Amino acid sequence: MRSDEIKKGLERTPHRSLLFGSGVSERQINKRFIGIASSFSDLVPGHAGMRDLERQIEKGIHTGGGQAFIFGVPAICDGIAMGHSGMNYSLPSRDLIADCIESVANAHKLDALVLLTNCDKITPGMLMAAVRLDIPCIVVTAGPMLDGKCHNQTLTMIKGTFEAIGKYTKGEIDEKLLKEMEITSCPSAGACQGLYTANTMACLTEVMGMSLPYCATASAVSAKTKRIAFDSGVIINELVEKDIRPSSIITREAIRNAIIADLAMGGSTNSILHLLAIANEAGVDITLKDFDELSHKVPQIIKLDPSASMTMTDLDNAGGIPAVIKTVYGKIPEMKDTKGVSGLKLSEIAASDIWCDNDVIRKIDNPITSNPGLAVLYGNLAPNGAVIKISGVENDCMVFKGYAKTFDSEETAMKAIMDDEINAGDVVVIRYEGPKGGPGMREMLSPTSAIVGKGLGSKVALITDGRFSGGTRGLCIGHISPEAPDGGVIGVIKDGDEIYINIPERQLTLNISDKEIQDRLKNFVPKPSKVKKGYLKRYSSVVSSSDKGAITSL
Repeated sequence: MRSDEIKKGLERTPHRSLLFGSGVSERQINKRFIGIASSFSDLVPGHAGMRDLERQIEKGIHTGGGQAFIFGVPAICDGIAMGHSGMNYSLPSRDLIADCIESVANAHKLDALVLLTNCDKITPGMLMAAVRLDIPCIVVTAGPMLDGKCHNQTLTMIKGTFEAIGKYTKGEIDEKLLKEMEITSCPSAGACQGLYTANTMACLTEVMGMSLPYCATASAVSAKTKRIAFDSGVIINELVEKDIRPSSIITREAIRNAIIADLAMGGSTNSILHLLAIANEAGVDITLKDFDELSHKVPQIIKLDPSASMTMTDLDNAGGIPAVIKTVYGKIPEMKDTKGVSGLKLSEIAASDIWCDNDVIRKIDNPITSNPGLAVLYGNLAPNGAVIKISGVENDCMVFKGYAKTFDSEETAMKAIMDDEINAGDVVVIRYEGPKGGPGMREMLSPTSAIVGKGLGSKVALITDGRFSGGTRGLCIGHISPEAPDGGVIGVIKDGDEIYINIPERQLTLNISDKEIQDRLKNFVPKPSKVKKGYLKRYSSVVSSSDKGAITSL
C-alpha cells in the first residue's frame, strides 16, 4: 500500500505516533488509508448538507475494511460570487482544488480517495485531481436541492431570482412577490435545481463511470443519497483491492460518452471547458473538434430548466442517468461500452430493467429537436471556436443579424441593460472577461438573465470571451477564442459593426472585410491586466485559452 511509506518500519515511529495522536487505533493503523476529500462549507448551499454524507462515507469505508480520513477542499458558490469581482475566482478555484487534493493525498500517501463534491468548479477540479494522482477514486456528488414553490408555482434559483429582477424592473411583479420568490426559490441544501453546471457535471461524472448509478440526480436531502454515499465508501475498498484507477475509467471513449450525454441533455456550456481540462490531465486527446463532430450526430432528448419548466427532480423521477444511458446506448453508434466504478458496463446498465419516463427522457427517434444541446461556432470572430447552448435558444432566432454595442466589462454591460440602453436587434459584446482578461473568465448570468427578464431573450444576442452559467438561456455565445488580451478579433469590434450568427451552419461572423479586420488588429493594443498581485495575477500569467479548457499547465 502507498500508505506503508508513512506507517511501516522503525524509521516511521514518529509518523505512527502522530497518527495515533489523531485518533487512529492500533487496530486500524495497518488498514488501507482512504481520504475523504470533502468540500463541505456553510457558505455554499450545494455543500451545506455534506456533514451527513461524510459520516455515511466514513461508515462505508470502515465497513469495507479501510481507515477513513476527512480533509477539507475549498468551495465557491457561483451564484453568490456572481455579478461582482468574486466571480473572478470561480474558474481559477478549479485548478486550486486539484492542487489541494494532489498535495494532501501525496503528502500523506493515501491509498485511495472518495471525492465528496457538488458544485460548478469543485466537481471538475476533483476529477482533474483523480486522473492526475491516478490512485483508486470514487466520486460522490451530493445532489440537487428541492424545487422552490411560491403561490403554487415551481421555482428554481434562476427563474425565481435572477430572471425575477428583470420582471420586477419591468413592473410585471411587485416588491412583495419578489421578496417571496427570493425566500422560497432555494428551499434546501443541494445544487441549484436545473441542468446548470453543477448538475451537468454530476451527470457527466456518472456517465463516465466515476460515480455510482443514480448519484447525479438523487436529491441532496434524500435517504437515497445517503445510501449511495455509504455504498461508495464500501466500494472504494474494492477498487483498492482490484487496483482500479481513474486512468482505466476516464478514457477517451468515456469522455466522448460524456460529450454525447451532454449534447443529448442540453447541459451547461461550462462542461466543454471542464471536459477539455479533465482530458488534458488524463493525457487523452479530446478537442473542440470532438464536440463539433458529435454535435451533428446527437439530437436533444431532454430539456430541463433553465430552457424548460422541468427540473432535476423530474429527471430523477424519470429514471435518472441510468435511464438516459438506456435510451442513448446502442442508438448512437459513437457511444462506447465503457465500465465504471460500480463494475457495470454501459451495456449492462442499458440492458437492465430500468424505469424510464419517455415524457421526460424522449426516445432517440422522437427527440425534442434534431439539434444537439450544445454547439461550437467558428468564423472570423472566433477562429479557434466559440460555444452556445442551443437548447436555450428559441427556434425563430437560430439565424440572427444585429449591430454591436461593445463593453469592456460585465459591469458596464449590466448597467446599460438595466438602464434600458439595449434594444431589439443589438448584439451585446462583452470582452476582457476571458481566462486571462477577467482574469478567471467570469460567468455572465446577471446580464443574460436581465435580458431575458426584460423580454429581449429572442431579440438580443450577447457574445463574450467570458462564459455563461449553466442557468443561462437566450442567444448567448461564450468562450470566444482568441480572447481580447490575446489579440482576438473580439477586441477590435466597434459599436455599430454588423454581426451575423448562424447556429445551424455553426457560423459567427463579423461582417467587415478581412482587410479592415487586419488593419484594426495591427493598431490594436490590448488593455493591461486588471490585477497586479495575488492568486489571480499568477493564474492570468499561466492560464491557456478557453478552447484548450483554460488549463494552467506550464
